[in-house]
Formats: sequence, structure tokens, C-alpha cells
Amino acid sequence: MRITEAARRLGMSPRMLRYREALGLLPPVRDQGAHRRFGPEELAAVGQALELERRFDVSPAELAFALRALSEPAVAQAVRDLGVRIGRIQAPRRALDFEKEKALRLLRGR
Repeated sequence: MRITEAARRLGMSPRMLRYREALGLLPPVRDQGAHRRFGPEELAAVGQALELERRFDVSPAELAFALRALSEPAVAQAVRDLGVRIGRIQAPRRALDFEKEKALRLLRGR
């Protein structure tokens, strides 16, 4: 089906579907004339995104960024670094720190 019918079924405007497409929240499916086509899988993907947005109280742009962070290691690392810096994420312990702490525990136990 075309975008107008898909938007009607999803309860949103064609403009909102185009916005979601620009954010990368729609699977890339086009027909020969370069028109977007919506089938059951595409409608289900939009429905799933809407459910995630409602459940976690996020915008389509925030959901798109989360997908980017999951798929691009450099973005994930940059977000993780920020989380550590602002105290929202605990810094991972390095193996050397673990061994040092273990040795100190053993020494204290004597």
C-alpha cells in the first residue's frame, strides 16, 4: 500500500511517516517508481517503534539515536564515555585493577 493508506491505518500523517523514514525508523522498501510501499512487515515495524516510544517515553529521534548507538561502536563508546564522566554509568574495572585489589585482600588476610 502507499504511504497515505499506511498513515491512515497507523493513525498518523504521511508527513510523520516520512519523518520516521528520514530518521531511519522504517525498513527501506520501495517499488520500481521509487515510491515507498508498506506491507505487513513495514506496518509492524512502525507499530513496534510506536510501542517502544510509549513504553519508554522517548521521541522518534531519541529512538533513532538509540538504534545508531547500538549499531555504531564509535557512537556507543562516546555515549558510554559521557555516561561515565557524568556518573550515570560505572566505569568498568580493568583487569589490572582487579588483580591489584585481589593481592591487597590476600595481604590483609595474613
